[in-house]
Amino acid sequence: MAIKVSSISETYGKDVFTNKGMFCGKVEDAECDLKRFKIRSLVVKAAKESYISNMLGDKKGIIIPFPMVESIGDIIIIKHISMPSPEEPAEPHEPVEKPPAPGRF
Repeated sequence: MAIKVSSISETYGKDVFTNKGMFCGKVEDAECDLKRFKIRSLVVKAAKESYISNMLGDKKGIIIPFPMVESIGDIIIIKHISMPSPEEPAEPHEPVEKPPAPGRF
């Protein structure tokens, strides 16, 4: 389903929430594909103490690919973003015994 925006300036300054209700920040800029007249991504400035700022640490914002945008109205709703879990440390494996090399008797 296509999301229609009559003017790109309609998105600037709008609040951005995930579809699980987590506040991310406000739209600061947008990247457009001028050949196809489509929005490629939204630049969201992370609000202090927001869901995104806690994930990003010292970074100031995040680029959201437009396919992640679910709706644009009074607010913008994006698909929920979750932090990838760190990989669990590999369990040490017992050394595998190698079969003896073929040789002459």
